[in-house]
Amino acid sequence: MREEIQAALDLVRPQLQADGGDAEIVDVTPEGIVKLRLKGACGGCPMSQMTLKMGIERILKERVPAVKSVEAV
Repeated sequence: MREEIQAALDLVRPQLQADGGDAEIVDVTPEGIVKLRLKGACGGCPMSQMTLKMGIERILKERVPAVKSVEAV
């Protein structure tokens, strides 16, 4: 499942990098919770939670049905 999540994350990575940020997978729990570390500009951006939930989480859930939620760590 981690490989599928990485592939889905790679789809949104160019948009994050265009704004000077990035995201990396820290952990994937057996319950389907993906823990991401937002890096660069995304780490301190006041809109990062919206990007995480409305953007990254939406794409990951569409591509990997086992994903239940995405959390920033």
